[in-house]
Amino acid sequence: MTAPSPTLLAAHAYERLRTRILDGGLVSGQALSVPALASDLGMSRSPVREAVQRLIHDGLATHVAHKGAVVARVDAVELNHLYVVKEPLEGLAARLATERLTLDGERRLRTLLTEHEELLAGGGPESAHVRFDLELHRTVHLIADNPALLGVLDQFAGRTNLAFPTLWGEPEMARLALDEHRAIVEAMVAGDPEEADRAARRHVARIRIRWARRTGVGLPGTGASAVS
Repeated sequence: MTAPSPTLLAAHAYERLRTRILDGGLVSGQALSVPALASDLGMSRSPVREAVQRLIHDGLATHVAHKGAVVARVDAVELNHLYVVKEPLEGLAARLATERLTLDGERRLRTLLTEHEELLAGGGPESAHVRFDLELHRTVHLIADNPALLGVLDQFAGRTNLAFPTLWGEPEMARLALDEHRAIVEAMVAGDPEEADRAARRHVARIRIRWARRTGVGLPGTGASAVS
C-alpha cells in the first residue's frame, strides 16, 4: 500500500487539531508543542508542524515569543465585530447559491440536514455539531460559486469559529442552529433568493446575539476584551 503523501498527512493533522480546538479539547492559550502533538497523533513532526502553521494562518493559533504556538484566545470584542460584517456576506452567499442551486446541490444540503437531525436526536459530541454547521455553510458557499466572496468568507472562518465551544455549550444551541439552517435551505429550494438572503442574515445575527448573551459582549452597557 502506498504511504500517504506529506500533503495528505498535514491536512489530516490539521483537521484533527482544528476539531480539538473547536470542541474545546484544546483550550485558549494552550501550547501546541509539535513533538507532543506528533506523538499524540502518531505522526512524524513534519506534517504536524505544517498543520500548526496552518492553524496560525487561519487564526486558530498564534505564535508567542519564547513560547511557540498556542491556541488563540478569543478576542470577544473583535469576534462581535466580525459577526456584524459576516452577516450580510452570508446573506449574499445564500442569495447567489439559490440562483445556482442544482438537484445535486439540494440533495447534499438535505442530506446534511437529515444527518444533523439524527445526530441531535441521538445525542452527539459538540465536535460533531460543529462539523455539520461548518459543512453546511461551506456547501452553500461553494454552490454560490463566487471565488471573491469565498475568499472573504474564508478569511473570517478561523476567528469566528473560535466562538463555537461557547456557542455549542448547551443542547438547545444545536436545535436553534439546525432550525435556522433548515430555513435557509428551504428558501433556496423554493427558488426565493430574497428569503434565502434574509434567513442567512437572521441566522448569523441570532448567533451573534446568543454569543453576546453568553459573554456579555455587544450588549448595551457591557464590554469585555477576551474570553478564555
